[in-house]
Amino acid sequence: MNIDFKKSNLNDKGFDSVYENLSSLLPYVHNLLVNKKGKGNNFLGWIDLPLHIQKLLKDINETATYIQKKCEILVVIGIGGSYLGTKAVIESLSHHFNSLQNYRKYPLILFAGQTMSEDYISDLLEILNEKEYALAVISKSGTTTEPAIAFRILKNHIESKYGKAEAKNRIVTITDKEKGALKTLSVQEGYKTYVVPDDVGGRYSVLTSVGLLPIAVAGIDIVKLVNGACLMRNDVLQENENNIAWKYAAIRNALLQNGKSIELMVNYSPSLNSFSEWWKQLYGESEGKNGKGLFPAAVSNTTDLHSLGQYIQDGARLMFETTLHVEMSKSNISIPYDKENTDDLNYLCEKTLTYINHQAEKGTQVAHLSGDVPQITISIEKLDEENIGKLIYFFEFACGLSGYLLGINPFDQPGVEAYKKNMFRLLGKD
Repeated sequence: MNIDFKKSNLNDKGFDSVYENLSSLLPYVHNLLVNKKGKGNNFLGWIDLPLHIQKLLKDINETATYIQKKCEILVVIGIGGSYLGTKAVIESLSHHFNSLQNYRKYPLILFAGQTMSEDYISDLLEILNEKEYALAVISKSGTTTEPAIAFRILKNHIESKYGKAEAKNRIVTITDKEKGALKTLSVQEGYKTYVVPDDVGGRYSVLTSVGLLPIAVAGIDIVKLVNGACLMRNDVLQENENNIAWKYAAIRNALLQNGKSIELMVNYSPSLNSFSEWWKQLYGESEGKNGKGLFPAAVSNTTDLHSLGQYIQDGARLMFETTLHVEMSKSNISIPYDKENTDDLNYLCEKTLTYINHQAEKGTQVAHLSGDVPQITISIEKLDEENIGKLIYFFEFACGLSGYLLGINPFDQPGVEAYKKNMFRLLGKD
């Protein structure tokens, strides 16, 4: 895994001096993070998580195997970090049309509690009426509105369908180790339960049982995933200027100080769309405080070049792009020869789609550079468990560094509570 940066004409705006100043602060903020001396240090359990979670992997895999044998569907009930990381990993590593495969080897993972759309829940219940399913309920407190509503409805459905005794065997909860509504219910009902660590916030929880259980049910090798995170942990804990997390944190903050207030996460594979959504929460919720922070957005190319490409090229000069570059694809499809050549594509004969996609990526970066859109490229060899594990830990660690460079606490989210207060008032909650 490596990082590359091209800055267009930013040199005229003092980018180099800003970058050098930020780089000089990195050893300090690195030690704040690693030694847990900075703001939000009670939520830094994720730093050593890839090491500690390994003792739980066998148990998680056993529970996943039990669910796989009983069910066609696992419904994951959660919101924010309780589902985004799971969805990101599963979609990164699964067949694009997994839900349409006739002979799927592993259960389909569906989600609830991330929306209060009545039609969505109604459609989900319609599917669950006809399928064998289980629930994984993820909530630290058990009272977060969206997942709590979804669980109340689905708990009623699963108990009506299977009876209370069998429903108990089809519900797994992931919650606080000793308090909260969901913990109390889990003890009363005898649900299989895993713990959300006290020192790991939701957006950093994908490598806990929160993410690992449904990821394992989907048939993904969680041992390799965690091993990838361990490898990246070893790399980014090194204190030197070649640390790629240091580079990413310094570059994006230097760009912010030079007027680039929007970071676009770019991918050239639909498999990474949900990974971008996880990244958006990680950075948006971590850095958007006290009037500070980059606004995280995402595009999926080449699709979005035909919608947002015009704005990126010629619109307000507010953004830079971070491209996730995947060197190798799983498949190999070449353009066939056509005698008539009515589409004028014979010049591409025998070239693979991956080769063409890479040229589109390069051409886009050159074009956007000419339009004063700086380019960060983060490259991985291929989409597999190890590389996704590396990416997860890389972005988590760089996010902590970046937040400290901004001078904020990257591990709280006070602004999230604002909408809840108004919603509760409108709903008539005491």
